[in-house]
Amino acid sequence: MTGVSLPDLVGLVGAVFYLGAYGLLQLGMLSLRDWRYAGLNVLGAVALIGSLIWNWNLGAMVSQSAWLLFTVVGFLRNMPQRRTA
Repeated sequence: MTGVSLPDLVGLVGAVFYLGAYGLLQLGMLSLRDWRYAGLNVLGAVALIGSLIWNWNLGAMVSQSAWLLFTVVGFLRNMPQRRTA
């Protein structure tokens, strides 16, 4: 039996970020507008995309890329507007 490969480890870290963000959202510890929620989703997507570079899977790459794009667009749209003096 061998240890966990680097691509698998990176993918697992990404999954932990995704699941952590979702769990914290469901527990009411984060909100959709919280930058930490978006940050965890971005980190999850980047980690999983990184693992997919080693172990290519087109469907997974498309879904992770879309998740990353939707997260960034949603975060930018929901950012509080800075008040100008």
